[in-house]
Amino acid sequence: MITRESLEKYRLYLKTIQQQLDKFFEEQSPYINCKEGCSHCCEKGEYPYSELEITYLMSGVKTLDTKTIELIEENIAELRRQREQNKESKFLHACPFLVNKRCSLYEYRGLVCRSHGLAFFSKENKLLVPACSELGLNYANVYDHETSMISDEKYRALGIEQEPLAHNVGHHFLSNNETTKALGLDFGDVETMADWMEI
Repeated sequence: MITRESLEKYRLYLKTIQQQLDKFFEEQSPYINCKEGCSHCCEKGEYPYSELEITYLMSGVKTLDTKTIELIEENIAELRRQREQNKESKFLHACPFLVNKRCSLYEYRGLVCRSHGLAFFSKENKLLVPACSELGLNYANVYDHETSMISDEKYRALGIEQEPLAHNVGHHFLSNNETTKALGLDFGDVETMADWMEI
């Protein structure tokens, strides 16, 4: 069970980790094309959230105005219809909290949302780049989709001093590291957003 104390500790952790993520994004800015109005990463995904994160996210709903809450409820109803018709092994969908191409709960968003856009390492230590690279966005100027690697040749051709780097910002690492252990944070089970919301 997620307690008020857990949420307070998590809020403290978010301040710390957000500062670190901001540094990573700044450092990798030559390879990042995220900008206001781009919501590609919120339009098709599964959005893994831990119990702690989904509880914190939902606590933000009470800060929203009535109209926004109604739009979110409409989004959830539409997701239910989509999930019933889904024949794929994964259910990829737009985040129900995406309203008019903006995150309605931005300050309450989870770790996967905060770190999305950076190149990162999977649990298996495999280099991954955000899916938007296929659309010519983040890391597209240095990533080789045929080899699934950052191309040294493409990087050198750009003449940029800052090297493209991957960071340990996968959900598994951000929710289980020295800081989370020091704070005594238990993130709980991880499920897709749709499963948490029983869509």
